[in-house]
Amino acid sequence: MASNVLMMRVSVGLAVLLILSGCVRRAPEPLRPSPYPGRTPAPLVGGLIDRPVDGGTQGAVVRVGADLGRCLAELSAARVTFSPAQDRQNSAVCGLRQGGALGPDMGTVARMAPGDVQMTCQTALALSIWRRQSLEPAARQILGSDVVQIDHMGAYACRNVNNGVGSSRVSAHAQAAALDFAGVRLRDGRRITVTNDWNGDAPEAHFLRRIRDDACRIFGTTLSPDYNAVHFDHLHLEATDTRFCR
Repeated sequence: MASNVLMMRVSVGLAVLLILSGCVRRAPEPLRPSPYPGRTPAPLVGGLIDRPVDGGTQGAVVRVGADLGRCLAELSAARVTFSPAQDRQNSAVCGLRQGGALGPDMGTVARMAPGDVQMTCQTALALSIWRRQSLEPAARQILGSDVVQIDHMGAYACRNVNNGVGSSRVSAHAQAAALDFAGVRLRDGRRITVTNDWNGDAPEAHFLRRIRDDACRIFGTTLSPDYNAVHFDHLHLEATDTRFCR
């Protein structure tokens, strides 16, 4: 009898030791249902800048650009430096809303000159798409060299269209919603400008016309030397809900 009691005590002790040592498996916890059955997590925001340009690009720029949070998230996810600024109203028709300073694009080599240009977030988004999906690849394909610098004439300017000549309509520049592109500098030392290279059949002219045509599918309004004499030296790239290309 005493031996049976001893055996029972030994068995109980061994069971306790096995449990404490983790050798005995516990019953698995029941699976918890997903709070969103049939749905997968949303992808990281930022795909628009690295997406090939198509017929829906300009509309996507307008939709995303209208929401500052989404616009900033797109730029950040694509490693485009953009420093938001407080809204300001400089006059009845001039100012900056949902904007900031566009800095370096860490996903590319070329840098804007001058740098840290003030513009709306929507304009920064459109420019980032254009440079990655059009300007830089077109330079490699047509000119055989990488772009290292993008020259421009600025974004914000409190004035009417056509520099106020013959028009009382307020320019998109008055809200920092447009940038005037002047040309590029290539890694091999060449400088391509709208002023000197727009006309003719040289590769430089083909390059400029290609990026103008692509800009028409990204920006609401794109104006070139083909539009009027005021634009003889630049491409006017306007990120607004408009549809005009020339």
